Amino acid sequence: MRSDAIKKGMDRAPARAMLRGTGLTDSDLERPLVAVANTWTEVMPCNIHLRRLAEAVKTGVRQAGGTPIEFNTISVSDGISMGTEGMKCSLVSREVVADSIELAVRGHLFDAVVALSGCDKTIPGTVMACLRLDLPSVMLYGGSIEPGRFQGRDVTIQDVFEAVGACAAGRMSEKDLLELERQACPGPGACGGQFTANTMSAATELLGISPMGSNSIPAMDPAKDEAAREAGRLVMRLLKEGLTPRKILTRQAFENGIAGIAATGGSTNGVLHLLALAREAGVPLSLEDFDRVSQRTPLLADMKPWGRFTAPDLHKAGGIRLVAQRLLARGLLAGEALTVSGRTIAEEARLAQEASGQQVVRPIENPLAPTGGLVILRGSLAPEGCVVKVAGHQGMRHRGPARVFDCEEEAFAAVKAKKILAGDVVVIRYEGPKGGPGMREMLGVTAALVGEGLGESVALVTDGRFSGATHGIMAGHVAPEAASGGPIAAVRAGDSILLDVQGRRLDLEISEQELAARLGRWKPPAPRYQTGVMARYAKLVRSASEGAVLD
Repeated sequence: MRSDAIKKGMDRAPARAMLRGTGLTDSDLERPLVAVANTWTEVMPCNIHLRRLAEAVKTGVRQAGGTPIEFNTISVSDGISMGTEGMKCSLVSREVVADSIELAVRGHLFDAVVALSGCDKTIPGTVMACLRLDLPSVMLYGGSIEPGRFQGRDVTIQDVFEAVGACAAGRMSEKDLLELERQACPGPGACGGQFTANTMSAATELLGISPMGSNSIPAMDPAKDEAAREAGRLVMRLLKEGLTPRKILTRQAFENGIAGIAATGGSTNGVLHLLALAREAGVPLSLEDFDRVSQRTPLLADMKPWGRFTAPDLHKAGGIRLVAQRLLARGLLAGEALTVSGRTIAEEARLAQEASGQQVVRPIENPLAPTGGLVILRGSLAPEGCVVKVAGHQGMRHRGPARVFDCEEEAFAAVKAKKILAGDVVVIRYEGPKGGPGMREMLGVTAALVGEGLGESVALVTDGRFSGATHGIMAGHVAPEAASGGPIAAVRAGDSILLDVQGRRLDLEISEQELAARLGRWKPPAPRYQTGVMARYAKLVRSASEGAVLD
C-alpha cells in the first residue's frame, strides 16, 4: 500500500503515534487509508449537508475493508457572492480546491480518494485533484436542492435573480419579491436547474468519474445516503483493481461529457471546466471540439433556466442514464468508454428506467432542437473564440450599437436605471480571468435584463462568464480578454456589433485599420489587486479559451 510509507516499520513509530492520537487502532493502520475530501461549508445550502454524506462514505469504506480519513477544503458560493467583489473569488477557488486536495493527499500518502462536491467550482476542483493524483478515485456530487413553491409554481434561485429586475421595473411588488426570496431555497442542495453545478454533475457521470445515477439523486433524498455508502465501497474495489482516473477520462470520455452538456442545454461554464480537466488528464481538447460535438447532438432535456423542469425532475424522469440511452440509440456517445462502476457507458445506459409519461427528456426522434445548446463563435471581436448558449434560441442573430462598461457594477446600474434599450449590445469588459481577476459571472445583469423584459431584445458580450442560470442573447468568455489587449478593449460606445450564431461570428464592425489603431493606443490598466492570492492568480492565469488554468 502507498500509505505503508508512513505507517510501516520501526522508524515510523512517531507517525503511528500521531495517528493513534486521532483514534486509529492497530487494525485501522493495517488497512488502506482512504481520503474523504470534503467541501462542506455552512455558508450555502449547496454544501451544508456534505458532512452527513461524508459519514455515509466513511461507513462504506469501512464496510469494504478500508480506513477512511476525512479532511475539508474551501468553497465559495456563486449565488451569494454574485454581483459583488466576492464573486471574483469563485473561479479562483477551483484552483484552491484542487491544490489543497492534492497537497493533503500527497502529504499523507493516502491510497485512494472519495471527493464530495456541491457548489459549482468544487466539482471541477475535486476532479482536477483526482486527475493530478491518479489514485483510485470517486467523485460524488451532493445533489440538487428541491424546487421552492411560489404562487402555485416551482421556482429556483434563478427566479429570485430575475425578480430583482422585475421589481426594479415595477412589474413585481417588493412584497412578492420578499415572499419569493423566502420560498426559493427550501433546504440543502445545489441550485435546482441545469445550471453549472447540475451541468457538471451530468458531465462527470458521462465522463465516468462519478457512478452513473448517483449524482442526480437530490440532496435530501434518502437514497443519497446509500449512494454515498456505495461510493465508499466502490473506491475500495477500484483500489483492488488499480483503476485510476486517467484510465477513465480519455478522449472518448471527454466527448461523452460534452455531448451530455449539449443534450441537456447546460451551462457555458462546462466549456471552461472540461478544458481544465482535459489539461490535467493530458487529453488534447479545444473550443472547436465543443462546437463539433454540440452540432451533432440534439437538445433533449427541457430544463431550466430556459426550459420547464428542474434537476430533481430529470432524476425522476430517468436521469442521465436516460439521456445516455437516447444518445446511444443514434451512436452519439462512445458506448465502450469505461466508468468507475466497472461498467461501460453503454452498459450503464441499458439500466435506465424511464418514468411513465415523463416529459423532461424528449425522444431522440423529436428533440427540442436538432443541435445542442453550445456554440463557439470567432470573429474580429473574439479571435480566440467565445461561448454562446443557444438552448431555446436557435438561429440567434443580433446586430446593435455597443453600450460599453468596464465592470459589472456599471452595467447593472445602467440596467436598473433603465438606460439600456431594446436592440443594444451591452459590452462588459475587464472581467476576464486576468482582468477581473477571477472572471465573474454576470447573472445579476442578465437576470435584471430578463426581469425588465429585455431578455430577447438585448445582447450581452463579455470577457467574463455567465451563470448556468443565464439565458438570453449572451456571448461570454470573449478571448483574448480586455486586460490582455484583446479587441474587446477597443470597443467604443455606439460601435456596431454583430452576433451571428449560424455564421459562427462575433464581429466588431469597424475596419481592420481602425481596430489596429485603437489597440495601438491601448494601455493595460493597473492590476486591481497588488498582493495576495488574487494578484498571484492574475499573473499566472491563462486565457478562457484554454480553460482559465494556471501556468
